[in-house]
Amino acid sequence: MAYNFKKTMSKPERLAPGHRMCAGCGGTIAVRNVLRGLHEEDKAVIGNATSCLEVSSFIYPYTAYEDSYIHNAFENAGATMSGVETAYKALKRKGKIKSNYKFITFGGDGGTYDIGLQSLSGAMERGHDFTYVCYDNGAYMNTGIQRSSATPMYADTTTTPVGSESAGKTQYRKDLAAIMAAHNIPYVGQTTFTQNFRDIHVKSERAIYTEGPAFLNIMAPCPRGWRYDAADIMEICKIAVETCYWPLFEVVDGKWILNYSPKNKLPIEEFLKKQGRFKHLFKPENEHLIGKFQEELDRRWEELKERCGE
Repeated sequence: MAYNFKKTMSKPERLAPGHRMCAGCGGTIAVRNVLRGLHEEDKAVIGNATSCLEVSSFIYPYTAYEDSYIHNAFENAGATMSGVETAYKALKRKGKIKSNYKFITFGGDGGTYDIGLQSLSGAMERGHDFTYVCYDNGAYMNTGIQRSSATPMYADTTTTPVGSESAGKTQYRKDLAAIMAAHNIPYVGQTTFTQNFRDIHVKSERAIYTEGPAFLNIMAPCPRGWRYDAADIMEICKIAVETCYWPLFEVVDGKWILNYSPKNKLPIEEFLKKQGRFKHLFKPENEHLIGKFQEELDRRWEELKERCGE
């Protein structure tokens, strides 16, 4: 589809100012840009699993969303939006609703990779026509920066603390986008904040207007949990893509498509050294762990390229 940056950015904001998200929060940036994928004439129902985003954008009876909004528990965002979408279809069929609605659910990695995975998987398998968006900040940030299955290898969190007996989380992050693609749904996209937001804008509109279930996985850095200067968020995202820590790809009707391949792939050190949660890796006794991180990253990058026929 054609992309008009000026037109996209001139759309009315569907996330109102005045919420209580942190300065430089990746979650807020993700939401604002995903909602720009909606056509102005369409209405939306927004679901939101319990998360930083939920507690900071909603205090009953007030919400920062211009569209209809539902707060879900951690574990049931997928199921709730499934019910709403089904009810809408029934009412539309009976002529009781005339307007066109789109259905979008937001969840952090805790409510998506972990606690809400069963509900999400069920919704995807049943084929409900809605878009689920995971804003992935790599931990349970709202409750104290505990590790999730999205937390990268060797990250320092409050439940994988670095010390004399530990070098952080020992497992590599779960590949949730691939898990969603294995559900054989029409659309899966992985993106973050790069290239004047073109990638996230195009993928958001594509996901929202794909008939059937769609899933977007968006890397949304957290200054508090990742421990970097909030002003550096765009640089962090760019380096994540250039190191292939966070590759940009889509899976459209089962076809894997690589959207970007770095001409000069950067070493993972460039990504790690920007974040306080990895500072222990640059001590002499831990530097070999960077090599292990790079090895796993390279393996996954080659696997992705093979899937995409590169």
